[in-house]
Amino acid sequence: MKENLKFKNHVIIVAGGSGMRMQAAIPKQFLSLNGLPVLMHTINAFYHSQSQPQIILVLPQAHRQYWDELCRKHNFTVPHTVTNGGETRFHSVKNGLSLIEGGSVIAIHDAVRPLTSAEVIDEAYQYAAINGNAIVAVQSRDSIRQVKNELSAALNRDEIYLVQTPQVFRSDILNKAYEQEYKPEFTDDASVVEQLGINIHIVPGTYTNIKITFPEDIAIAEMLLKKI
Repeated sequence: MKENLKFKNHVIIVAGGSGMRMQAAIPKQFLSLNGLPVLMHTINAFYHSQSQPQIILVLPQAHRQYWDELCRKHNFTVPHTVTNGGETRFHSVKNGLSLIEGGSVIAIHDAVRPLTSAEVIDEAYQYAAINGNAIVAVQSRDSIRQVKNELSAALNRDEIYLVQTPQVFRSDILNKAYEQEYKPEFTDDASVVEQLGINIHIVPGTYTNIKITFPEDIAIAEMLLKKI
């Protein structure tokens, strides 16, 4: 990977999940995965990448003490800054952005995607530095149908991409996007930036970059980690 001399790299890791779909007593980002909380695997993925971003963790205020306890328990010393989450993911990202100066390339990443490869991370940073943004995604492997007004229609799966994170942007673009008022249709950072009329660029992800959402996902992630 070519060294990026113009921009500083940052990552905002958003950890606001409640764990309700996991049927777990604790939020899914804190569940154990091969002996470490999911969130620590996620932070490690960026820490060990060549991009070496400064890490900002966005947590609900109610979870910060628990996170501190986990860090002490696991002797987790990877440098990172913690800030409070907001009412929605949009507001949480905005809180993270307030800690970053201009002249940066900023990745936004789900706390519960612990298996993101260093290669994917580094490619996304490099592409965004040159082209303004880079959204990690994979092509759909399944047949797709769209249901509207109780009618279904087949879509060309070769034109369908499943969006993952990281989603990476130059800071000038991302800061301007987050000056907008919140809208419910802002489902991810790409949709916020796209509202400015900016073309979104897709870079290849991996099918192993799963999001921990349901109980079976922990077992899948453990199996995948054994193969890495």
